[in-house]
Amino acid sequence: MAVEFGFNEERYVKLLANLIGETKYLQDNPPKFVPEENRAVKHLLDALQPYTKEKGGLLKVDHVTYVEGRGNLMIEYDNGHEKGTVSFVGSHLDVVPANPDTWEHDPFKLKIEGDKLYGRGTTDCLGHVAMVTELFIQLAEKKPKLKRKIVAVFIAAEESTKIPGVGIDMLLKHGKLDHLKDGPVYWVDTADIHPCIGTASAVMWTLKCHGRLFHSGLPHKGVNSLELAMDAVTYIQKRFYQDYPPHSSEKDYLFADPSTMKPTQIKAAEGRVNQIPPWTEVQGDIRLTPFYNITECLKKLEGYVAELNKNISVLVSGDRGPCSKYDISIADGDFKGELEIIWDGEPFKGVACQLDSVGHTSLREATQSVIGECRPYSITGSLPLVGEMQEAGFDIQICGYGHSSVAHNDNEYCSLSNMKIGLKIFTHILNRFNQ
Repeated sequence: MAVEFGFNEERYVKLLANLIGETKYLQDNPPKFVPEENRAVKHLLDALQPYTKEKGGLLKVDHVTYVEGRGNLMIEYDNGHEKGTVSFVGSHLDVVPANPDTWEHDPFKLKIEGDKLYGRGTTDCLGHVAMVTELFIQLAEKKPKLKRKIVAVFIAAEESTKIPGVGIDMLLKHGKLDHLKDGPVYWVDTADIHPCIGTASAVMWTLKCHGRLFHSGLPHKGVNSLELAMDAVTYIQKRFYQDYPPHSSEKDYLFADPSTMKPTQIKAAEGRVNQIPPWTEVQGDIRLTPFYNITECLKKLEGYVAELNKNISVLVSGDRGPCSKYDISIADGDFKGELEIIWDGEPFKGVACQLDSVGHTSLREATQSVIGECRPYSITGSLPLVGEMQEAGFDIQICGYGHSSVAHNDNEYCSLSNMKIGLKIFTHILNRFNQ
């Protein structure tokens, strides 16, 4: 018998309003903002409590905390399953920071305008948390007999990995997710309804460029770190694109962009305009499609920098004038520019979803059935530890029902209609695995 669920709008909106009301304390950008995910967990526990096994229901709820105040939440529905699991993982309890001065309304309070539900985290990712919670409450109310155990995992510390040992990394380390290998894992943290079939590896980098401070009226006695930075980044980018050109598989996975290595921020030593800056730092990121190895890529870039440090003069082209040199010998001594590349934490690994798995075909069939079309896509955005999970044997499939155009942006919102679609798609998937 097929499972049929409605969508309790009043209950969903009430829970989402409670979650958004905590987002001032869920902002994640250490050290300025360190989230307290247990504030969100409290509302979820309140909503789920009447349906737990302790209250005679069918939900097993496990509040797992590795750092005080920063919990994860696992929910299981089991009504005599035969074998296997279907899991909905990855919806997270932290949010990116919001500046109330640049929003049209309070980002930390849910605002309803027709179908749109405004507030920080509505699309990314508390709207999904509330929707998946609604799915499990519906399961607990209707008590269908299913052939598989149904699991949800809401995680802490997704928006920043600056503080390790908090979220999905620890759940994996302690074996809390091992049983989910016995079925598809739907990572619920993208947008726009259609399945996301590929993501990129990503790492943030800092290139430190060391020069020599001197008066700009005597440029032959200085090593201009700002010019060095510009030339070094140009050189490194050229080498990167030679080694990591567009990959043939990117077309098969419908990637909109190839691998990229680009600067996004720059800063230099404070001083006067008439001084040659002694140091400059350029920051940026690498987005590597999953058909390349990110570990090998980092070693290659370290090699580029090592080669430049051995012969920094290779960067001097003359285009910046006769006094711009990075290796000088003057009466004061010999001075040489130097480069240093630093990685900001461990890289995220990209994912190319297994397109012939029953998990993927079920998601595509469900999407097609519910909305009448299915248009998979890939992006060079990244998700934490999803690549590692895939390597460890999980059938990772990626989906989401917010709006990518407003994720992390001012005036973020989700659509009630999209969340209803998400619940229908998940219901269709459960029926597929119940056949």
